[in-house]
Amino acid sequence: MSQLGSPHLHFRSIGSTNERACELALAGAPHGTLVSADEQSSGRGRQGRQWVAPAGSSLLISLVVREPPPLLALVAAVAVAEVCGPAAKIKWPNDILLGSEQAPAAKVAGILCEARPQQSWAVVGIGLNAALNLALLPSELRGRAATLGLRSEERGQLLERLVGEFERALALSEHELLALWQQRDALLGEEITWSAGELSESGTAIGLGTGGSLLVRRADGSELELNSGEVHLTTADN
Repeated sequence: MSQLGSPHLHFRSIGSTNERACELALAGAPHGTLVSADEQSSGRGRQGRQWVAPAGSSLLISLVVREPPPLLALVAAVAVAEVCGPAAKIKWPNDILLGSEQAPAAKVAGILCEARPQQSWAVVGIGLNAALNLALLPSELRGRAATLGLRSEERGQLLERLVGEFERALALSEHELLALWQQRDALLGEEITWSAGELSESGTAIGLGTGGSLLVRRADGSELELNSGEVHLTTADN
C-alpha cells in the first residue's frame, strides 16, 4: 500500500471533498489518496448536515482507505484528537471537542466515514477548525464551535501532522486503539439522551462495546449498545 497522503489533490474550492474522494475510489484511486480544499460549497456532515467553514479557516480533507479496518472511525477520531492536543476529547461517534478553563468544551472537528464494504474501501472525511474566527460564525453556531487558533497558512503543517497521526493510528492493535480512545472519552460517566424511534431515552454512558458501539446503562440497570445514531449530553448539547 502507498503512503497516506499520496497522491494529493488540492482544490481552492470544491463541492465536497468526500464526494470527490468517493469518485476517485470508485475509479481505482490507490490507498492513501488525499483530497483537500480551502473551501467547500456543500461539505457534508453526519445526519445530512452541512459542514460550515469560511474559506481558509479549516482543514478540509478526505482520505481513501483500501481494506479499511473495522474500527476505522475510531482510528480517525484518535488521530484527530492527537493533533488537537492533550485537552481534546472524543464525543461518540464522530466529534472532537476542545475546551479550556475559560470556555466549555465545544466541537473543533467532525469526522464522516463513508464505506463500501463490498468493494473493500472507505473514505474518511475530516473537518477541523484550524484557523476559524469564531466571531464570523452564524449566531446559532457560536458557543458550539471551537478552534485551534492557528493562522490559515499553518494548515499545511497541521495536515502533515494529521496524516502522520492517522498512519500511526492505523498501525495500532485494536487493544491499543481502544485504550487511546477511552482516555479521551467525553461521554464516560455522563448522563446522555438518544433517540429510539420516535421516542427519546436516557441513561449513563459507560464506555465502548464491540465494534466501537457505545455502551449505556439505563436507570433500571439494564445495558444497551448503540451502534449508530446521535447522542446528546443531558447537561449540554455539544
